[in-house]
Amino acid sequence: MLFRRLFQVLVVFIFTVALIGCSSDDKGADEEGTENSADATEDELHVALYSAPATLDQPMDTGIQSRDIGRLMFETLVTNDSAYKPVPMLADSIDVSEDGLSYTFKLRQGVEFHNGKEMKAEDVVASMDRWMEKSTITGNIFNDAVWTEEDEYTVVLQLAKPSSLTLDTLASSKQAAAIMPKEIVEAAPAEGVEEYIGTGPFKFVEWKQDQYIHFEKYDEYSALEDEPDGLAGKREALVQDIYVHIVTDASTRLAGLKTGEYDIAYQIPNDDYEQIANDENVEPYPATHGELMLVYNKGEGLVTDPKMRQAINAALDMDEIMLGAVVTEDLYWLSPGYMHKDIEAWNSEAGIEYYNQADPDKAKQLLDEAGYNGETLTIISTRDDDVIYNSSVVIQQQLKEIGIEVELEVYDMPTMFKMREDLSTWNMFITGSSVVSTPPQLLALSPTWGGGVNDDKILEQLSAIETSESQEEAKQIWDDIQQYAWEEHVPVSILGGYSMFHAASAKVEGFTTFSGAIFWNTKVNK
Repeated sequence: MLFRRLFQVLVVFIFTVALIGCSSDDKGADEEGTENSADATEDELHVALYSAPATLDQPMDTGIQSRDIGRLMFETLVTNDSAYKPVPMLADSIDVSEDGLSYTFKLRQGVEFHNGKEMKAEDVVASMDRWMEKSTITGNIFNDAVWTEEDEYTVVLQLAKPSSLTLDTLASSKQAAAIMPKEIVEAAPAEGVEEYIGTGPFKFVEWKQDQYIHFEKYDEYSALEDEPDGLAGKREALVQDIYVHIVTDASTRLAGLKTGEYDIAYQIPNDDYEQIANDENVEPYPATHGELMLVYNKGEGLVTDPKMRQAINAALDMDEIMLGAVVTEDLYWLSPGYMHKDIEAWNSEAGIEYYNQADPDKAKQLLDEAGYNGETLTIISTRDDDVIYNSSVVIQQQLKEIGIEVELEVYDMPTMFKMREDLSTWNMFITGSSVVSTPPQLLALSPTWGGGVNDDKILEQLSAIETSESQEEAKQIWDDIQQYAWEEHVPVSILGGYSMFHAASAKVEGFTTFSGAIFWNTKVNK
């Protein structure tokens, strides 16, 4: 009996110890599961960019790099949703007077700059005054416009003339109307602000020239609660740090993506598209870029003569140029439109008879009329962008075939941007024009960019668009402008539209593109 009793006690003891052990194991498993869940994503996002921005001061620069990278830290009063409709961002509400001359912006309260200062009306007024001074996209809409502070959280824009394009222009991501602290704006020298301080989900940490730009999550960021939609809605920093690496060689960007050194790589060469699409470890992200265009120097040199520009345009075989530039037919389209084909309100085929002529005989005749006598024309280009460089080479060859001497000068991209400012050094360059929402925002027709359009007819008609009372009236004026641009003035030659493609690790989640790459709401799974 005693043995049986001892045996029963021993069994109960062993069973109890086993239960305690199981409970302990379960607790450990639960803790490990919780810990794994917390550590399921990386703290850092590494992006490989194809060239360094000229600056991150968005109102100063038209480049893709400053647009995409700058908006990590800078925000605007209004922005575009996925339908290119302007919606509030730093503004809480917008009231427009009946005569269309006065816009009252109530500001969101409690929005902090990255230096801890609350954004108020004085900061907005200073920022908008500077944007009107620096930006090339404002057209005539903001001529004699005045921004005033009504109270700490209210600003008023007073226009000299009403325009239905006002909010569209304020929402543009090109040369964005970035809101910065008043003291930063007022202390800025002519070449740009000396500190990068905004209100965005990430704050600037360091720019190590030719290596990387470092941003970190801003813990006090005031996010909207609306669903993300284009550039509108909630912007959430899902990583602690973003490193934007400057990697000019495309094969190095791709190799780094495959090894895990980079999570996202900009502008992978299009001939690698199929390879990426068939690799389970990486994903391609086609991103509509806009229109590729040959820009003529209309301010100085041989191509100031419209006949020379007409001759060059008549020689161009756009299909050959676009295929050479983009490599795959899946990523480009032929269109004479200055405005992107997806902007239905403004897409136009006016002047199509002067697009993609590929007519060497006509080109030679126009050269004779222009009095061309074998002088050398200079195209400035860069190997930092395959599309720009490849198209430059094809155009150089096409022009040589009609007897034009063409010299191709190749620089890194920041140097090329600087060269464009000196009209004595070039006759032509190729660039991609990103999508804009209204014709007056087009750099191709700006009087202050790329050799400048100083044609009275174009500038007067653009001004008429800005003051049109209806979309139908404005569209008719726009068709007339585009016809005249192709037929007579030829400020640029639109070569075609194209998409570039980025690539990301399959571990990346939430990465999207709209008017460029978007890195908020993006995380990297382990």
